[in-house]
Amino acid sequence: MRILTLSYEFPPLGGGGAKVVYGLAKSLVRGGHTIDVVTMGYHGLPKREIIDGITVYRVPCIRTRQSMCYTPEMLPYIFSAIPVVTRLMKKHQYDLNHSHFIFPDGILAKVLHKLTGLPYVLTAHGSDVPGYNPDRFTTQHKVFAPMWKRVAHGSRCIVCPSRSIESLIHACDPTIRTRVIPNGINIDRFNPNRPKLNRVLIVTRMFERKGVQYLLKALENLDHHYEVHVVGDGPYLKTLRGQVDEKNLDVTFWGFLDNQSQEIRELYETSRIFVFPSIAENFPIVLLEAMAAGMAIITTEGTGCAEVVGKSALFIKTRDSESIQHALQRLIVDDEYCTQLGKNARKRLEGHFGWGSVAEQYSELFKKIELPLYSR
Repeated sequence: MRILTLSYEFPPLGGGGAKVVYGLAKSLVRGGHTIDVVTMGYHGLPKREIIDGITVYRVPCIRTRQSMCYTPEMLPYIFSAIPVVTRLMKKHQYDLNHSHFIFPDGILAKVLHKLTGLPYVLTAHGSDVPGYNPDRFTTQHKVFAPMWKRVAHGSRCIVCPSRSIESLIHACDPTIRTRVIPNGINIDRFNPNRPKLNRVLIVTRMFERKGVQYLLKALENLDHHYEVHVVGDGPYLKTLRGQVDEKNLDVTFWGFLDNQSQEIRELYETSRIFVFPSIAENFPIVLLEAMAAGMAIITTEGTGCAEVVGKSALFIKTRDSESIQHALQRLIVDDEYCTQLGKNARKRLEGHFGWGSVAEQYSELFKKIELPLYSR
């Protein structure tokens, strides 16, 4: 198939969702599909380039930060992308439009469908689903609820990386067509066999719902000999730095690190414990990365995190610093158990989340969709 992929975030822009777009597109190309990606432009990035067989088109936009995008920056992107995708439609014979993120790219997919009839499939990533994220887009989801439903119903299928996201979509409307396909990762992304240092690592965007503040609270009375490193940027970072300064905690903040950097590789491959205390999640890529690196993982129960790690992690309650403290203490005092958890996580990753398997599920879905002729 020749597939038009719309995604406002594509590396080096964005976070975990962008990694999914790239990894899936790369694997689909390897499987024989032709993929054209339309995404946001950014300072110094070429307007068109070919990356691992994916042709990437970047449209003019007013995005101000590499790691995240705000609603006022999304709307101009939609208008800038329309002439680009229209031109591509005239040039190429696309079989399908696969759009990531129900907002904003689903809107663009819906407009394109009305103009040309090109059918579209959506992949949800979390914050584009009402009820998922208490920190962002709550007002936007209320305002745009009618449009969200039109976009969702217009899709041939919405792919949900987790059951938790699927349940939120069906809470909005149980008649929306969905299918659960997990996110994937290059299982060789990190080396799990390097010697581990006594280090706790957390990698995430800095929003309140990510729960980093509860980890910091857990460190206040924890007797340990571990380094603690926090990687990521976002609006809650200043508050977290203030919390560390107030309690005089020994924590290293890295800010934003490029996912391809040597620094992030070194941190993942040589850290022993990964903590991810998020309150609400879809299918976080950082957990897959920690599993690839063979780290012992502590994460929250009752969220999308459990669908990623299965039984290969220690589970904590959300918003519960004491629960985090107990889990950390258990791993710190029991090196053998800590090592075994890391091995279990790596084994689960290899058995379930390689990109080849995930891309095959997408290919099967695309083939089952009835693709009518459409006007050009």
